Amino acid sequence: MNRLAEETSPYLLQHADNPVHWHPWGPQALARAREENKPILLSIGYAACHWCHVMAHESFENDAIADLMNRYFVNVKVDREERPDIDTIYMRALHMMGQQGGWPLTMFLTPDGEPFWGGTYFPPTGRWGRPGFTDVLEGLAKVWRETPEKAGEAAESLRERIAEMARSEAGAHIPVSVNDEAARRLAGQFDMTEGGLGTAPKFPNPSVLELLWRAWLRNGDEAARDAVLLTLDKMSQGGIYDHLGGGYARYSTDARWLVPHFEKMLYDNAQLLDLLVAAWKETAKPLYEARTRETAGWILREMIADGGGFAATLDADSEGVEGKFYVWTEAEIDAALGPDAALFKTAYDVTPDGNWEGSAILHRNHGAGPFEAAHEERLARCRKTLLALRAGRIRPGWDDKVLADWNGLAIGAMANASAVFGEPEWLAAAETAYRFVVETMQADGRLFHSHRDGRTKHSATLDDYAAMARAALVLHEVTGDSDCLARARGWVDALDAHYWDADGGGYFLTADNAEALIVRTKSADDDATPSGNGLAAEVLARLWLVTGETRYRDRAEAAIAAFSGQINRNFFPLATLMNASELLQQGAQIVIAGEPGADDTRALHAAAIRAPAVARAVTIVPPGTALPPAHPAHGKGPVGGKAAAYVCVGQTCSLPVTDADGLRAAMARG
Repeated sequence: MNRLAEETSPYLLQHADNPVHWHPWGPQALARAREENKPILLSIGYAACHWCHVMAHESFENDAIADLMNRYFVNVKVDREERPDIDTIYMRALHMMGQQGGWPLTMFLTPDGEPFWGGTYFPPTGRWGRPGFTDVLEGLAKVWRETPEKAGEAAESLRERIAEMARSEAGAHIPVSVNDEAARRLAGQFDMTEGGLGTAPKFPNPSVLELLWRAWLRNGDEAARDAVLLTLDKMSQGGIYDHLGGGYARYSTDARWLVPHFEKMLYDNAQLLDLLVAAWKETAKPLYEARTRETAGWILREMIADGGGFAATLDADSEGVEGKFYVWTEAEIDAALGPDAALFKTAYDVTPDGNWEGSAILHRNHGAGPFEAAHEERLARCRKTLLALRAGRIRPGWDDKVLADWNGLAIGAMANASAVFGEPEWLAAAETAYRFVVETMQADGRLFHSHRDGRTKHSATLDDYAAMARAALVLHEVTGDSDCLARARGWVDALDAHYWDADGGGYFLTADNAEALIVRTKSADDDATPSGNGLAAEVLARLWLVTGETRYRDRAEAAIAAFSGQINRNFFPLATLMNASELLQQGAQIVIAGEPGADDTRALHAAAIRAPAVARAVTIVPPGTALPPAHPAHGKGPVGGKAAAYVCVGQTCSLPVTDADGLRAAMARG
C-alpha cells in the first residue's frame, strides 16, 4: 500500500500513485522493517529534480520493478527539502562510501536506519557504466537473505565515521589575514575567461563570491574583484539566466554558463540578489541593476505562495522534457517577432540549428553587440513579446511549500534590495513573507520548517532559526522596526537553549527534543545554501554590533572557534563562517540618531545602506530612545537639531556627521 497520499510535499505527492508501497519517513516504516526483518530502501529527492523524475518514470512506475521493491524492502520516500536532517546524514554516508553525491539519493539501510550501501540514480537496466536497478535490488536482497552479516559489517564500518558528524574540529579565532589568503588562493582557481570556479559543471558558489568581494573591499585585492565581476557578468548574460522572465537556474552543465540545469531555486536567487546589489553599489553597472530588478520581479510574479510566503522551486521539466518551457526554435522567433526577429536572433544566439539539442537557449555571451540604445529598447520589447507568448506554454512544476530557512534568505535579500533601489513593493513582499513565517510557522515560541496546503510540519533546524533571525535583523536595519530586533534575539535564545553543543561548541542541526535519528549532525560547511553555523555566527556578530552586549560576541567567538580547526585542512566550504568572523572583528556599526522619516534621517540612512561596505550594521535611534549602555554610541544623539550619524568600530566611534557625503567619507575611513 502506498502511504504518500496524505503528505503535503509536492515531491512525495508525485509518487503517491506509484505501484511502490512507499512510506513517508517515520516510526511506522522503521517498525515495519524491524518486524519483517527487511532492509529499508530509502529514496531521497525533490520536486524540481530532473533525474528524480527520470528514475521515477523508469523504475518507480514500473510494475515489475515495484514488485521487487515491495517484496524485498520497506520503501521510504523523503523530500530532501522537507527533511534536510535526514538528507544530510545519508548523503554524507554516501560520500563516506567513496561515491559522488547527488539526487535522487538511493540508500539501503538496516531496520535500525544504519546505511550499508547506496548510490544515486540507477537506470532500470545497466548502462552508462551504472548497474541496473533491477540487478541492484536482487543482489542486495540476496545478500540480506543469505549473508546478512555482510550488510551488518558494512553498516558497522560506517558507524564510527557517521558518529563524527556530531563532532567539530575546534581551533582558535580566524584572523582576517586568513580570509585574505583564502580569497587570494580561491581567485587563482577561477576561470578568468568564462568566470566561475573550475570547469563544467559550474555552480554560482555565492558564499565564495562574497568572501572574494569582501577581500576586495577590505584590502583592494583586484584579482578577487575581477573574479567576482567576471563571474557575475558571465552568469547574468549566459543561458543560466532566464532573459525573458528573470531569475537564475541552479547551475550550468557546461563551462560557458550556456546550458543550465533548468530548475530554479529560491535560495540561489536570494543569494545572487545580495551579490548583485553589493556589486552594483561599488560599480553602478547597469547590468547588475537590471538583473536585480528582473530577478526581484520574477520572485514577485512567480514565487509567492498562498498566504504570502515565498515558494521553494520551479521544476527543470515541463511535459516530461527538461528545459522545454524555456527554449526556442528559430521558426518560433521569426513568427513571434517579425521585423525585429533578425536583431533578436543576433543578440541572443538564435540560429537555424540551435545551440542546444536543436533549439536555442537565449543568451548574450557569444560576442554579439554592444548595441546602441535604440536597439536595446527594441530588444526589451521583443523580450516582453516572447515572455507573453511563453506564458501560454505548459509550465514547469511549482513546488509551493514555504521553507523557513529559504524564506529567511529571500526576505533579507528582497528587503536589502528594496532599500538600495527604493522599491517599496519588494519590501512589502519581504515583510509579508516574514509575517507569514512568524504567524503561521510558529507554535509556543518555536519555529517549524515547512508549510504547505494549510499544514505546518517538521521541527525547525538550525538553518531555519539562523536565516530567519538574519532576515529579522535586515528588516530592522531597513525599517527600524524594534519588534524585528526583539524577534531575532528570541530566536537566538531558542538556538542557545535547544541547539548549542555544550561539550564541543557550535550548534547542532536539530533541536535537543527533535526526532532522534542515527546521529545528531553538526557542521559549518556551506552547501548550495550557507551553513547554519555560519549564518548563526553572522547573526550573533550583528547582535553584538547593534546591542553592544558581550554575550553575543562571546557566543559568536565560541561558534567560530568550534569549527576553525578545519581551516588549515579545507577552508573552501567555510566561507560563510569566515565572513561572519570578519564581521565580528572589523564590522562597523553605523548609528543614525534622528527622527525616523525625517528628511535628514532618511538621507543619512540611505547613504549608509547604499555604501559598498558589507561588514557593517545600521541602526536608527529615534529621539527619546537610547542604545544599551554597553554600546559604544550610547548617549550619542542629534547635533544642533539635525540628525547625526556615528561610525563605530570596536569601542570607538567617529565624530558625528550630519550629511550624506560626510557619512560616506567616514565609512570609507571606517
